[in-house]
Amino acid sequence: MRASYDVAIAGGGIVGAACAAECSAAGLSVVVVEPGPVGGGATAAGMGHIVVMDDSPAQIALTLYSRSLWIALSGELPADVEYLPCGTMWVAAGEEEMAEVRRKKRLLDGIGVRAEVLDSRQLAEAEPHLRPGLAGGLLVIDDSVVYPPCAARFLLERARVHGAVVCIGERAAELTGQGIKLRDGTVLAAGITVNATGAWAPELTPGIEVRKRKGHLLITERYPGFVHAVLIELGYLKSAHSTTADSVAFNAQPRRTGQVLIGSSRQFGAEDTAIDTHMLRRMLQRAEDYMPGLADLIAIRTWTGFRAATPDKLPLIGPCPGNETLYLATGHEGLGITTSLATGKLVTDQILRRTPPIPFEPYLPSRRHEEASHG
Repeated sequence: MRASYDVAIAGGGIVGAACAAECSAAGLSVVVVEPGPVGGGATAAGMGHIVVMDDSPAQIALTLYSRSLWIALSGELPADVEYLPCGTMWVAAGEEEMAEVRRKKRLLDGIGVRAEVLDSRQLAEAEPHLRPGLAGGLLVIDDSVVYPPCAARFLLERARVHGAVVCIGERAAELTGQGIKLRDGTVLAAGITVNATGAWAPELTPGIEVRKRKGHLLITERYPGFVHAVLIELGYLKSAHSTTADSVAFNAQPRRTGQVLIGSSRQFGAEDTAIDTHMLRRMLQRAEDYMPGLADLIAIRTWTGFRAATPDKLPLIGPCPGNETLYLATGHEGLGITTSLATGKLVTDQILRRTPPIPFEPYLPSRRHEEASHG
Protein backbone atom coordinates (compact mmCIF):
# COMPACT_ATOMS: atom_id res chain seq x y z
CA MET A 1 0.00 0.00 0.00
CA ARG A 2 1.04 3.58 -0.56
CA ALA A 3 2.09 5.90 2.24
CA SER A 4 -0.72 8.26 1.30
CA TYR A 5 -3.50 8.73 -1.24
CA ASP A 6 -5.29 11.58 -2.91
CA VAL A 7 -8.68 10.19 -1.79
CA ALA A 8 -9.63 7.74 0.97
CA ILE A 9 -13.21 6.45 0.85
CA ALA A 10 -15.01 4.87 3.80
CA GLY A 11 -17.69 2.53 2.43
CA GLY A 12 -17.66 0.19 -0.55
CA GLY A 13 -21.37 0.15 -1.25
CA ILE A 14 -22.58 1.42 -4.59
CA VAL A 15 -22.08 5.10 -3.72
CA GLY A 16 -18.55 4.59 -2.41
CA ALA A 17 -17.77 2.32 -5.35
CA ALA A 18 -19.00 4.95 -7.83
CA CYS A 19 -16.88 7.61 -6.11
CA ALA A 20 -13.84 5.30 -6.28
CA ALA A 21 -14.40 4.47 -9.95
CA GLU A 22 -14.78 8.11 -10.95
CA CYS A 23 -11.93 9.50 -8.84
CA SER A 24 -9.49 6.81 -10.00
CA ALA A 25 -10.53 7.24 -13.65
CA ALA A 26 -9.68 10.94 -13.28
CA GLY A 27 -6.13 10.02 -12.24
CA LEU A 28 -6.46 10.38 -8.47
CA SER A 29 -4.88 7.78 -6.19
CA VAL A 30 -7.68 6.12 -4.22
CA VAL A 31 -8.08 3.72 -1.30
CA VAL A 32 -11.45 2.24 -0.29
CA VAL A 33 -12.17 0.76 3.14
CA GLU A 34 -15.09 -1.69 3.27
CA PRO A 35 -15.83 -4.16 6.10
CA GLY A 36 -17.42 -6.44 3.53
CA PRO A 37 -18.93 -8.03 1.72
CA VAL A 38 -18.85 -5.53 -1.15
CA GLY A 39 -22.30 -4.00 -1.51
CA GLY A 40 -23.46 -5.91 1.56
CA GLY A 41 -25.22 -3.07 3.40
CA ALA A 42 -27.98 -0.86 2.02
CA THR A 43 -26.75 -1.69 -1.49
CA ALA A 44 -27.62 -5.38 -1.05
CA ALA A 45 -30.91 -4.48 0.59
CA GLY A 46 -32.09 -2.15 -2.19
CA MET A 47 -34.37 -2.83 -5.14
CA GLY A 48 -31.94 -1.58 -7.76
CA HIS A 49 -34.48 0.66 -9.49
CA ILE A 50 -32.98 3.38 -11.72
CA VAL A 51 -35.69 5.99 -11.97
CA VAL A 52 -36.27 9.67 -12.65
CA MET A 53 -37.99 11.21 -9.62
CA ASP A 54 -39.63 14.63 -9.60
CA ASP A 55 -40.03 15.59 -5.95
CA SER A 56 -38.01 18.78 -6.45
CA PRO A 57 -35.96 20.43 -9.21
CA ALA A 58 -32.76 19.25 -7.51
CA GLN A 59 -34.03 15.68 -7.32
CA ILE A 60 -35.06 15.77 -10.98
CA ALA A 61 -31.62 17.07 -11.99
CA LEU A 62 -29.70 14.44 -10.01
CA THR A 63 -31.83 11.42 -10.96
CA LEU A 64 -32.05 12.40 -14.63
CA TYR A 65 -28.30 13.01 -14.86
CA SER A 66 -27.51 9.73 -13.13
CA ARG A 67 -30.01 7.75 -15.19
CA SER A 68 -28.30 9.04 -18.34
CA LEU A 69 -24.97 7.79 -16.95
CA TRP A 70 -26.46 4.33 -16.29
CA ILE A 71 -27.85 4.20 -19.82
CA ALA A 72 -24.43 5.15 -21.24
CA LEU A 73 -22.77 2.48 -19.08
CA SER A 74 -25.33 -0.25 -19.73
CA GLY A 75 -23.50 -1.77 -22.72
CA GLU A 76 -20.42 -2.39 -20.55
CA LEU A 77 -22.20 -3.99 -17.59
CA PRO A 78 -21.50 -7.71 -17.13
CA ALA A 79 -24.36 -10.20 -17.15
CA ASP A 80 -24.42 -10.58 -13.36
CA VAL A 81 -25.46 -6.93 -12.96
CA GLU A 82 -28.76 -8.02 -14.60
CA TYR A 83 -29.45 -4.66 -16.25
CA LEU A 84 -33.10 -4.70 -17.32
CA PRO A 85 -34.49 -1.70 -19.27
CA CYS A 86 -38.09 -2.46 -18.29
CA GLY A 87 -39.43 1.05 -17.59
CA THR A 88 -41.49 2.27 -14.65
CA MET A 89 -45.28 2.09 -14.58
CA TRP A 90 -46.87 4.58 -12.18
CA VAL A 91 -50.28 3.05 -11.46
CA ALA A 92 -53.33 5.27 -10.92
CA ALA A 93 -56.16 3.81 -8.88
CA GLY A 94 -58.72 6.54 -9.63
CA GLU A 95 -59.36 9.79 -11.44
CA GLU A 96 -57.56 11.94 -8.85
CA GLU A 97 -54.41 9.91 -9.45
CA MET A 98 -54.91 10.14 -13.22
CA ALA A 99 -54.68 13.90 -12.80
CA GLU A 100 -51.28 13.28 -11.19
CA VAL A 101 -50.35 11.04 -14.14
CA ARG A 102 -51.10 13.88 -16.53
CA ARG A 103 -49.14 16.37 -14.38
CA LYS A 104 -46.13 14.04 -14.33
CA LYS A 105 -46.40 13.55 -18.09
CA ARG A 106 -46.28 17.30 -18.72
CA LEU A 107 -43.28 17.67 -16.42
CA LEU A 108 -41.40 14.76 -18.01
CA ASP A 109 -42.18 16.07 -21.51
CA GLY A 110 -40.59 19.36 -20.46
CA ILE A 111 -37.29 17.72 -19.48
CA GLY A 112 -37.08 15.33 -22.41
CA VAL A 113 -38.01 12.13 -20.57
CA ARG A 114 -39.99 9.64 -22.66
CA ALA A 115 -43.30 8.66 -21.06
CA GLU A 116 -46.71 7.36 -22.21
CA VAL A 117 -50.12 7.78 -20.58
CA LEU A 118 -52.15 4.55 -20.49
CA ASP A 119 -55.90 4.37 -19.95
CA SER A 120 -57.56 1.59 -17.98
CA ARG A 121 -57.71 -0.82 -20.92
CA GLN A 122 -54.13 -0.19 -22.02
CA LEU A 123 -52.88 -0.69 -18.45
CA ALA A 124 -54.70 -4.02 -18.22
CA GLU A 125 -53.15 -5.14 -21.51
CA ALA A 126 -49.66 -4.08 -20.44
CA GLU A 127 -49.87 -5.61 -16.95
CA PRO A 128 -52.63 -8.24 -16.96
CA HIS A 129 -52.00 -9.36 -13.37
CA LEU A 130 -53.03 -5.98 -11.95
CA ARG A 131 -56.54 -5.93 -10.50
CA PRO A 132 -59.33 -4.91 -12.88
CA GLY A 133 -60.75 -1.42 -12.74
CA LEU A 134 -57.63 0.64 -12.19
CA ALA A 135 -57.84 4.05 -13.89
CA GLY A 136 -54.61 3.91 -15.89
CA GLY A 137 -50.95 4.66 -15.56
CA LEU A 138 -47.84 6.42 -16.75
CA LEU A 139 -45.07 4.36 -18.34
CA VAL A 140 -41.65 6.02 -18.04
CA ILE A 141 -39.91 4.17 -20.82
CA ASP A 142 -36.16 4.45 -20.14
CA ASP A 143 -36.11 3.61 -16.42
CA SER A 144 -34.41 0.32 -15.58
CA VAL A 145 -33.34 -2.20 -12.94
CA VAL A 146 -29.95 -3.53 -11.88
CA TYR A 147 -28.80 -6.09 -9.30
CA PRO A 148 -27.07 -3.71 -6.85
CA PRO A 149 -24.37 -5.87 -5.17
CA CYS A 150 -22.94 -6.93 -8.53
CA ALA A 151 -23.14 -3.35 -9.81
CA ALA A 152 -21.08 -2.22 -6.80
CA ARG A 153 -18.54 -4.98 -7.43
CA PHE A 154 -18.29 -3.94 -11.09
CA LEU A 155 -17.61 -0.31 -10.14
CA LEU A 156 -14.99 -1.28 -7.56
CA GLU A 157 -13.29 -3.49 -10.14
CA ARG A 158 -13.23 -0.50 -12.51
CA ALA A 159 -11.57 1.49 -9.74
CA ARG A 160 -8.98 -1.27 -9.24
CA VAL A 161 -8.20 -1.26 -12.97
CA HIS A 162 -7.37 2.43 -12.59
CA GLY A 163 -5.07 1.73 -9.66
CA ALA A 164 -7.38 2.04 -6.65
CA VAL A 165 -6.59 -0.03 -3.55
CA VAL A 166 -9.65 -1.75 -2.08
CA CYS A 167 -9.37 -2.96 1.53
CA ILE A 168 -12.10 -5.55 2.08
CA GLY A 169 -12.59 -6.72 5.65
CA GLU A 170 -11.37 -3.42 7.13
CA ARG A 171 -13.62 -0.99 8.97
CA ALA A 172 -13.07 2.73 9.39
CA ALA A 173 -12.90 3.59 13.08
CA GLU A 174 -12.36 7.31 12.62
CA LEU A 175 -12.18 9.88 9.84
CA THR A 176 -9.38 12.18 10.90
CA GLY A 177 -9.63 14.80 8.17
CA GLN A 178 -6.23 13.60 6.98
CA GLY A 179 -7.41 10.09 6.10
CA ILE A 180 -9.02 7.01 7.63
CA LYS A 181 -7.97 5.46 10.92
CA LEU A 182 -8.65 1.72 11.02
CA ARG A 183 -9.65 -0.26 14.08
CA ASP A 184 -6.08 -1.49 14.61
CA GLY A 185 -4.81 2.11 14.70
CA THR A 186 -3.41 2.14 11.17
CA VAL A 187 -3.99 5.44 9.39
CA LEU A 188 -4.52 5.54 5.63
CA ALA A 189 -3.38 9.10 4.95
CA ALA A 190 -5.19 11.07 2.26
CA GLY A 191 -5.67 14.61 1.07
CA ILE A 192 -9.44 14.10 0.81
CA THR A 193 -11.52 11.67 2.90
CA VAL A 194 -15.02 10.64 1.75
CA ASN A 195 -17.66 9.29 4.13
CA ALA A 196 -19.83 7.02 1.96
CA THR A 197 -21.17 4.78 4.72
CA GLY A 198 -24.86 5.42 4.14
CA ALA A 199 -27.12 5.32 7.18
CA TRP A 200 -24.06 4.79 9.40
CA ALA A 201 -22.38 8.00 8.25
CA PRO A 202 -23.22 9.92 11.48
CA GLU A 203 -21.12 7.43 13.48
CA LEU A 204 -18.03 8.65 11.61
CA THR A 205 -19.17 12.26 11.12
CA PRO A 206 -21.22 13.19 14.21
CA GLY A 207 -23.84 15.88 13.86
CA ILE A 208 -24.83 15.39 10.23
CA GLU A 209 -28.56 15.18 9.57
CA VAL A 210 -28.88 11.59 8.39
CA ARG A 211 -31.39 9.16 9.93
CA LYS A 212 -31.95 5.45 9.39
CA ARG A 213 -35.20 4.60 7.63
CA LYS A 214 -35.93 0.88 7.72
CA GLY A 215 -37.49 -0.96 4.81
CA HIS A 216 -38.66 -4.50 4.03
CA LEU A 217 -38.46 -6.44 0.77
CA LEU A 218 -39.59 -9.88 -0.39
CA ILE A 219 -38.52 -11.86 -3.44
CA THR A 220 -40.33 -14.77 -5.09
CA GLU A 221 -39.44 -17.84 -7.07
CA ARG A 222 -39.09 -17.37 -10.85
CA TYR A 223 -42.28 -16.38 -12.68
CA PRO A 224 -41.12 -14.93 -16.01
CA GLY A 225 -43.54 -12.36 -17.42
CA PHE A 226 -45.67 -12.03 -14.30
CA VAL A 227 -44.57 -8.37 -14.04
CA HIS A 228 -43.25 -6.45 -17.05
CA ALA A 229 -42.36 -2.95 -15.83
CA VAL A 230 -41.53 -1.76 -12.33
CA LEU A 231 -45.03 -1.16 -10.90
CA ILE A 232 -45.49 1.62 -8.36
CA GLU A 233 -48.75 2.97 -7.00
CA LEU A 234 -48.99 6.75 -7.17
CA GLY A 235 -49.75 6.62 -3.44
CA TYR A 236 -46.07 5.65 -3.06
CA LEU A 237 -45.22 9.33 -3.28
CA LYS A 238 -47.20 10.04 -0.09
CA SER A 239 -45.48 7.11 1.61
CA ALA A 240 -42.03 8.28 0.57
CA HIS A 241 -42.74 11.86 1.63
CA SER A 242 -43.90 10.99 5.15
CA THR A 243 -41.17 11.89 7.63
CA THR A 244 -42.87 10.55 10.76
CA ALA A 245 -45.42 7.78 10.25
CA ASP A 246 -44.65 4.19 9.31
CA SER A 247 -45.99 3.54 5.82
CA VAL A 248 -46.32 0.94 3.07
CA ALA A 249 -46.94 1.20 -0.66
CA PHE A 250 -47.31 -1.18 -3.60
CA ASN A 251 -44.09 -1.66 -5.53
CA ALA A 252 -43.46 -4.78 -7.65
CA GLN A 253 -40.36 -5.15 -9.77
CA PRO A 254 -39.37 -7.67 -12.42
CA ARG A 255 -35.90 -9.18 -12.31
CA ARG A 256 -33.97 -10.53 -15.25
CA THR A 257 -34.08 -13.90 -13.46
CA GLY A 258 -37.90 -13.95 -13.73
CA GLN A 259 -38.29 -13.34 -10.02
CA VAL A 260 -40.62 -10.67 -8.62
CA LEU A 261 -39.29 -8.26 -5.99
CA ILE A 262 -42.02 -6.81 -3.75
CA GLY A 263 -41.91 -3.66 -1.61
CA SER A 264 -42.11 -1.29 0.02
CA SER A 265 -42.20 -0.15 3.63
CA ARG A 266 -40.72 2.79 5.53
CA GLN A 267 -40.08 3.11 9.25
CA PHE A 268 -38.22 5.65 11.34
CA GLY A 269 -36.99 4.74 14.80
CA ALA A 270 -36.59 1.02 14.01
CA GLU A 271 -32.92 0.26 14.62
CA ASP A 272 -32.82 -3.53 14.46
CA THR A 273 -32.55 -5.63 11.32
CA ALA A 274 -35.24 -8.14 12.32
CA ILE A 275 -38.31 -8.64 10.13
CA ASP A 276 -41.28 -6.75 11.61
CA THR A 277 -44.06 -9.18 10.79
CA HIS A 278 -46.81 -6.57 11.09
CA MET A 279 -45.01 -4.29 8.58
CA LEU A 280 -44.33 -7.19 6.23
CA ARG A 281 -47.97 -8.24 6.42
CA ARG A 282 -49.17 -4.68 5.74
CA MET A 283 -46.80 -4.40 2.79
CA LEU A 284 -47.92 -7.69 1.24
CA GLN A 285 -51.61 -6.91 1.79
CA ARG A 286 -51.08 -3.62 -0.04
CA ALA A 287 -49.32 -5.42 -2.88
CA GLU A 288 -52.07 -8.05 -3.16
CA ASP A 289 -54.69 -5.32 -3.22
CA TYR A 290 -53.16 -4.09 -6.50
CA MET A 291 -52.03 -7.48 -7.79
CA PRO A 292 -54.15 -10.27 -6.27
CA GLY A 293 -52.20 -13.04 -8.00
CA LEU A 294 -49.14 -12.27 -5.89
CA ALA A 295 -50.82 -14.28 -3.11
CA ASP A 296 -50.28 -17.44 -5.19
CA LEU A 297 -46.55 -16.92 -5.75
CA ILE A 298 -43.92 -18.67 -3.64
CA ALA A 299 -41.71 -16.34 -1.62
CA ILE A 300 -38.14 -17.49 -1.06
CA ARG A 301 -36.63 -14.68 1.02
CA THR A 302 -37.48 -11.54 2.96
CA TRP A 303 -35.02 -9.01 4.35
CA THR A 304 -34.64 -5.50 5.71
CA GLY A 305 -32.28 -2.61 5.12
CA PHE A 306 -31.72 0.97 6.20
CA ARG A 307 -32.04 3.96 3.91
CA ALA A 308 -30.00 7.04 4.77
CA ALA A 309 -32.62 9.78 5.01
CA THR A 310 -32.17 13.57 5.21
CA PRO A 311 -34.79 16.15 6.22
CA ASP A 312 -35.11 17.66 2.73
CA LYS A 313 -34.88 14.30 0.89
CA LEU A 314 -31.71 15.30 -0.94
CA PRO A 315 -28.32 13.65 -0.43
CA LEU A 316 -25.25 15.24 1.13
CA ILE A 317 -22.56 15.43 -1.56
CA GLY A 318 -19.47 17.53 -0.99
CA PRO A 319 -17.21 18.91 1.75
CA CYS A 320 -18.37 19.23 5.35
CA PRO A 321 -18.86 22.77 6.61
CA GLY A 322 -15.59 23.96 8.07
CA ASN A 323 -13.57 21.01 6.78
CA GLU A 324 -12.75 21.10 3.09
CA THR A 325 -10.81 17.82 3.30
CA LEU A 326 -13.73 15.72 4.63
CA TYR A 327 -16.42 14.97 2.06
CA LEU A 328 -19.83 13.39 2.50
CA ALA A 329 -21.52 11.12 -0.04
CA THR A 330 -24.55 9.91 1.88
CA GLY A 331 -28.23 10.66 2.58
CA HIS A 332 -29.58 9.23 -0.69
CA GLU A 333 -32.61 7.58 1.01
CA GLY A 334 -34.22 5.20 -1.50
CA LEU A 335 -32.33 6.60 -4.51
CA GLY A 336 -28.77 5.49 -3.79
CA ILE A 337 -28.63 3.04 -6.69
CA THR A 338 -30.13 5.54 -9.11
CA THR A 339 -27.93 8.46 -8.09
CA SER A 340 -24.67 6.65 -7.34
CA LEU A 341 -23.04 7.39 -10.69
CA ALA A 342 -23.91 11.09 -10.56
CA THR A 343 -22.67 11.24 -6.96
CA GLY A 344 -19.31 9.85 -8.06
CA LYS A 345 -19.11 12.47 -10.81
CA LEU A 346 -20.06 15.35 -8.48
CA VAL A 347 -17.56 14.30 -5.80
CA THR A 348 -14.77 14.07 -8.37
CA ASP A 349 -15.73 17.35 -10.04
CA GLN A 350 -15.63 19.14 -6.69
CA ILE A 351 -12.27 17.64 -5.71
CA LEU A 352 -10.75 18.62 -9.07
CA ARG A 353 -12.55 21.99 -9.20
CA ARG A 354 -14.27 21.05 -12.47
CA THR A 355 -17.59 22.48 -13.56
CA PRO A 356 -20.18 19.66 -13.42
CA PRO A 357 -23.05 19.17 -15.91
CA ILE A 358 -25.54 19.99 -13.13
CA PRO A 359 -25.09 22.45 -10.24
CA PHE A 360 -23.79 20.75 -7.09
CA GLU A 361 -24.96 23.49 -4.69
CA PRO A 362 -28.36 21.87 -3.85
CA TYR A 363 -26.56 18.80 -2.44
CA LEU A 364 -23.78 20.50 -0.46
CA PRO A 365 -23.71 19.51 3.23
CA SER A 366 -23.39 23.23 4.04
CA ARG A 367 -26.77 24.10 2.52
CA ARG A 368 -28.65 24.13 5.86
CA HIS A 369 -26.08 26.39 7.44
CA GLU A 370 -26.40 28.78 4.52
CA GLU A 371 -30.20 28.81 4.81
CA ALA A 372 -29.99 29.45 8.54
CA SER A 373 -27.48 32.28 8.11
CA HIS A 374 -29.72 33.99 5.58
CA GLY A 375 -32.81 33.87 7.46
